[in-house]
Amino acid sequence: MNKKETIKLIINRFQETNLPTVISRTVQLPINSGKIISVIGPRRCGKTYLLFDTIAKLIAGGIAKSNILMINFEDERLQLDTDELDLILQTWREMHQGIELGEHYFFFDEIQNIRGWEKFVRRIYDNESRNIFISGSNSAFLSSEIATSLRGRSVPYEIFPFSFKEYLNFKNLSINYNSEMNRPFIINELKKFLQEGGYPETLQMTSIQQSDILRTYYYVMIYKDLIERYEINAVSTVKYFIEKLADNVTKHFSLNNIYNQLRSQGIKLDKNLIYQLVEYIQNIYLAFSIQRHDYSLAARSKSDKKAYFIDNGLLNILTHSFSDNMGKLLENAVFIFLKTNYGNIYESNIFYYKDKSECDFVVFEKNQAMACIQVSYDISDAQTLLWEQKGLLQAMNHYGLKEGFIITLEQEREIDVEDKKIFVRPAFKVLIDMSLKGG
Repeated sequence: MNKKETIKLIINRFQETNLPTVISRTVQLPINSGKIISVIGPRRCGKTYLLFDTIAKLIAGGIAKSNILMINFEDERLQLDTDELDLILQTWREMHQGIELGEHYFFFDEIQNIRGWEKFVRRIYDNESRNIFISGSNSAFLSSEIATSLRGRSVPYEIFPFSFKEYLNFKNLSINYNSEMNRPFIINELKKFLQEGGYPETLQMTSIQQSDILRTYYYVMIYKDLIERYEINAVSTVKYFIEKLADNVTKHFSLNNIYNQLRSQGIKLDKNLIYQLVEYIQNIYLAFSIQRHDYSLAARSKSDKKAYFIDNGLLNILTHSFSDNMGKLLENAVFIFLKTNYGNIYESNIFYYKDKSECDFVVFEKNQAMACIQVSYDISDAQTLLWEQKGLLQAMNHYGLKEGFIITLEQEREIDVEDKKIFVRPAFKVLIDMSLKGG
């Protein structure tokens, strides 16, 4: 069978097969934006199913399935070189002879697997149709690279593992936290979510199966996305560095200290690699780092960093140092919530504040601080509350904010102090409302 026949077989298979059942995500892709819609994020987080959900909406809106092309480039039958990508378009034209393709929709999943895909997609956009959706997962599909290679034609959408609200929807559980009978179930599910995370494939498995799958995800990210992509030879150094980040998640870490620790163990390495690893690990959506905020970019870059991982389940398979430390797991989950709902794809806008005291997160919008947030699992103890208030108030005063937030597991109240208002909000409400302040 030649390659064109294989492509036709794959196209017909999609046309003849029912779409899979899909759990709608919080992220929804625009249908007729006039831009190439690119879906980016970590492996196995649900990007393909988001494309299927978009296709289902098109069909429900009256678009014939025969006018929708869906190609998954992870199909092992598609062994295409760059100059063979046009075979896809040739085959599609032959199946729609004499018909203009301007109203057709093109979905290319995991397209980063084909070198030189950018010119192919640009050509379709410029000459055939502006209804193009593409997805990719590893670091060959960075948002910055897409923006450059597609020259302003693309709008990126990030998708992460399930949020808590999506997690509840997946399990077909009510999100009505105003029900006195339902609220304890929601809180119990939140505790599970903080432990097992939100990777869709793992949520109907036993804990042992979950660990095995997540470990597989981790090794694919390490070896294929990180080491292979960036041609890194120091494999043991990479593993050590990531394990140190996991052990110290939510804490300050110094890259210079990690470098010296490696040297003290007799490990020879290029110091630049340690500094590059922070960027690489973020590029592949394994973990993110935030800096202490300073209006001086130079001072900011020299500050200690704090690390947060893409998913609590993934984090828990990397370290056992705090599997029962729900406070750290809650803080990690809150960071992912902030990045998902308030983050900027192209530049850092989430920091921590530190002077005499510390505030966990400061979120910026257009170079203006818009929220200061502390995370504390339980503030029943008066000293704990005072400690959290102290750092929060310092940050609020520094940035001239009248309102601040303390996110706990389930406590809720409002505190008036120093002509300011602090909203103590339970995490289950924040994560379901997808808003700091809520309704």
